[in-house]
Amino acid sequence: DDQSSAATVPGIYTKLLDIDKVDLIVSGYATNMVAPAVPIAMQHGMVLMSLFGLAVNKQFHYDRYFQIVPSGDDPTTEFSRGYIETAMSMSPPPRTVAILGADAEFGRIAMEGARRNAEKHGLKVVYAQSYPPNTIDFAPVIRAVQASNPDVVFVASYPPDSVGMVRAASELRLKARMFGGGMIGLQYAAVKQQLGPLLNGIVYWDVYVPEPTMNFPGIKDFLARYQGRAAAAGADLLGFYTPPYAYARLQVLAQAITATGSLEQKAIAAYMHEASFKTLVGDIKFGPDGEPADPRALFVQYQGIAGNDLAQFKEPGRQVILYPPALKSGAFKYPFAEAGR
Repeated sequence: DDQSSAATVPGIYTKLLDIDKVDLIVSGYATNMVAPAVPIAMQHGMVLMSLFGLAVNKQFHYDRYFQIVPSGDDPTTEFSRGYIETAMSMSPPPRTVAILGADAEFGRIAMEGARRNAEKHGLKVVYAQSYPPNTIDFAPVIRAVQASNPDVVFVASYPPDSVGMVRAASELRLKARMFGGGMIGLQYAAVKQQLGPLLNGIVYWDVYVPEPTMNFPGIKDFLARYQGRAAAAGADLLGFYTPPYAYARLQVLAQAITATGSLEQKAIAAYMHEASFKTLVGDIKFGPDGEPADPRALFVQYQGIAGNDLAQFKEPGRQVILYPPALKSGAFKYPFAEAGR
């Protein structure tokens, strides 16, 4: 257990490899936990399958690193591309954007990508600030954003920040035309249930929602089995976010080992760079830096959330896919100042 502390990660992997002599490793969850595992994997020549690591390999270019979330060959910009392109679909088009996030690796990478996408579309960045990772009171942050009067607000936040940011935006009646972005945590069952109707109107990054356009072979059966065991296991009661991808990365490893008939890391990595894989989150083929080459990040809008009943989040039409176009399942409702009320 890395206890969500990056400082624990090198010691965990060093023990696994030097003392426990494991044959295969996978990373913990999230960018800040994935990054410190890569140097250990490199020192030992191990294949490393990561889970939700944003653009981690751009600094290492390690040929045995692979990431399961479909972020494309340029994950830094892909992470916010759909959000900004959705913003530009508003009529009239927006002119200004505020970009904010936690002062940590994930936040910095996501903010950099959002700035690139904003500049590409001619949006003027009127606010670009990081906040300390230990921030608790987000009212001053939202007030500062509000003072810059942006049309669009892009937030790169981890779960506690996301909850605090949503509450502050609601309490201060944020007047932006669009609000959301890379807000990690809004995908979790406990957060959905906690925030309920405060989520309405928010457009956020996700990887799976129960919309008809996401009916990949095997996904419904997997989720039914997962949800049947989740409560007793003390796990996320919906399982839409990390569980399918955590399962899919082991599907990839299993197929590579079966095909090569080997646990030899060089052979496994070479095969993974060449082959395509069938998984319950769709077909996956990896690009040069180990990112799935076909970008498929979702931007989803909460619509029609009433009360705090968790069952509503299993229904189509509550988490509407706006992007990418191939998976779009409903219309974008804006401005946030009205859609979010």
